[in-house]
Amino acid sequence: MATFLYKLGRLAFRRRHFVALIWVALLTLAGAGAASAPAAGSSSFSIPGTEAQKAFDLLEERFPGMSADGATARVVFKAPGGEKMTDAGHKAAVRETVKELGAGPEVASVTDPYQARAVSKDGTIAYASVSYKVSGMELQETSKDALKEAAQDARDAGLTVEIGGDALQAVPETGTTEIIGIAVAAVVLVITFGSLVAAGLPLLTALIGVGIGVSTIAALASALELGSTTSTLAMMIGLAVGIDYALFIVSRYRAELAEGREREEAAGRAVGTAGSAVVFAGLTVVIALVGLAVVNIPMLTKMGVAAAGTVAIAVLIALTMIPALLGYAGRRVMPAGRKSRWLGGGRAAKTASGEPGSGGGAAKPNMGTRWAGFVVRRPVAVLLLGVLGLGAAAVPAASLELGLPDDGSQPTSTTQRRAYDLLSQGFGAGFNGPLVVVVDAGSSDDAQAAFRHVSDEIKGLEDVVTVTPPAPNKAGDTATITVVPDAEPSSAATEDLVHAIRDAGTGIKAATGAEVLVTGSTAMNIDVSQKLNDALLPYLVLVVGLAFLLLIVVFRSILVPLKAALGFLLSVLAALGAVVAVFQWGWLAGLMGVEETGPVMSMMPIFMVGVVFGLAMDYEVFLVTRMREAYVHGEKPDQAVVTGFRYGARVVTAAAVIMIAVFAGFIGSSESMVKMIGFGLAIAVFFDAFVVRMAIVPAVLALLGRTAWWLPRWLDRALPNVDVEGEGLRRAGERGRAGEADEDRDMVRL
Repeated sequence: MATFLYKLGRLAFRRRHFVALIWVALLTLAGAGAASAPAAGSSSFSIPGTEAQKAFDLLEERFPGMSADGATARVVFKAPGGEKMTDAGHKAAVRETVKELGAGPEVASVTDPYQARAVSKDGTIAYASVSYKVSGMELQETSKDALKEAAQDARDAGLTVEIGGDALQAVPETGTTEIIGIAVAAVVLVITFGSLVAAGLPLLTALIGVGIGVSTIAALASALELGSTTSTLAMMIGLAVGIDYALFIVSRYRAELAEGREREEAAGRAVGTAGSAVVFAGLTVVIALVGLAVVNIPMLTKMGVAAAGTVAIAVLIALTMIPALLGYAGRRVMPAGRKSRWLGGGRAAKTASGEPGSGGGAAKPNMGTRWAGFVVRRPVAVLLLGVLGLGAAAVPAASLELGLPDDGSQPTSTTQRRAYDLLSQGFGAGFNGPLVVVVDAGSSDDAQAAFRHVSDEIKGLEDVVTVTPPAPNKAGDTATITVVPDAEPSSAATEDLVHAIRDAGTGIKAATGAEVLVTGSTAMNIDVSQKLNDALLPYLVLVVGLAFLLLIVVFRSILVPLKAALGFLLSVLAALGAVVAVFQWGWLAGLMGVEETGPVMSMMPIFMVGVVFGLAMDYEVFLVTRMREAYVHGEKPDQAVVTGFRYGARVVTAAAVIMIAVFAGFIGSSESMVKMIGFGLAIAVFFDAFVVRMAIVPAVLALLGRTAWWLPRWLDRALPNVDVEGEGLRRAGERGRAGEADEDRDMVRL
């Protein structure tokens, strides 16, 4: 592989105009597609194989006019202090509001609170339910404005009015912190390279790659029902890996220049060596993201595949466009150890490697060399400290509670949250999470009797506040029953009630022939959490297993990939503990902009396992391939660890800081899901890069010695030789120098 990539790098350097034209054309094509594509519609949230989804599908089939997937709104009214909603003046104001709400062209139905008995027992709170023909993302702005204006008219009449539901949902905003993250990345690159031009290359290529990826997602969003979170995730991961991959190749290019090689040759060798690591690091990320399809949740699968596509683009750009841009940059990208005149250049900087051009005299060992030497001398102490520290950070993960966000997790400043609180105050905590029981009596001899039997059974269960009369469809073979729990939607009591109804359905089917299914947002959340929990272990085995095999090929070792996988588990558990501490317990919540604490998003554990594993393997590949390269070239195991850190620690540190900055930038998002993902990934990269890869990995390798690179002979013969460390390039170079020496001797004889 190193030889192929070496040739690719030299070709891209020579044919820079052609390579740049291709990428600019792709960016233009993707941008044009995004601009001309229809607006994204609803991103349907289906969970195949769950009872809640089966009931939802049955509702769409048997109740075709109810717009089961349409947007909904609850307009909640509260009377002034000392007054009641049943007062004549307030009744008139509410009915006028209901009339206004029903006039919209996209409105399917509106309920009158006084006819639907939607007034609290104390008479102070009432609500009107509005159903729309289209989803919240497809709802026209005119319909949203009409909803807000109707509410304002009721406020002008003296009532407190708030609006809940998904009718007012907006596209999430990431805020200015995302720009700050990119700015931090730029500063780190300038410090690392000592050159504005060299620092600009990774940023430019990462932005081009993300532009192509996100524009392609936007172009396909309507056809594939891709939600806004899909493009946000692709942007988040694409920026981080795009900058990092380019950073490693540019760094290796400068190191090759420092060894006296011509620029085209340096570009080829940089792509042949660091590019090989980029390919395998990218493959681990792609495997982890595409592997999310194992969970069988279409939304999660689409997010993973879209992000994986963006990562693949980042890899291709790093291998082709970076050497092309290095050709354009020429002497403005200087050898390692030199700075531009604008940044105090004109003289050589001290380096640990003593590369040519780094100045005369003995070079002072850099921080990476000194740190690796310390770890090699005290591996047991460093290992114990690292493991115990991550173990302490992982302790909160034992209290992990999972759920999906609803209006109750919104900031108190939003009208959705205030409506949620008013409904809880007037009708009880469970009113915001009603259960919809669907009774399929198509196989029953007496459908009406079956409906009554189901209703009576549910009334006898614990934690039930209200059971509405069965509402049959026109055919009379299916009915819906709304059940209001006593506890809030995310509570364990409500989950127990869902299971109790389903357990009762088994006996009901045996007695009446009718099938009982439970759905609704609360039941859907419970089923999603269960499905994700059940899929976590198979997913972990698949992703870690495939990546383990891939790393065996890369490192030609059994213990190094095993150590990499175990270190990842420590990182992800510690990161989950940090997420629980902030988003569930409320530690540092104000600093992170978390206004409301509550259960951690259900898909967070499996999502973090996938993404963090892929990113963790990036640093493993980049750092350990340098050690492997030194070991293959004859250094002792301990010295190979120090050499790997001498050349790789500074760059890996810069890459980790950049990735942390990019992910942390998304903590400013208005979407709680994006905020949690941004924080989780940022803290996971911190733990993995600075504790696992920088401390635990060298300590373990120092303890293992030569055993770390052991591989059974039969497996060594069976595995393909991908030559990530560039041994083939080194031998080719030696043969070339030997040939030149022979020619010189022949000339002397002549």
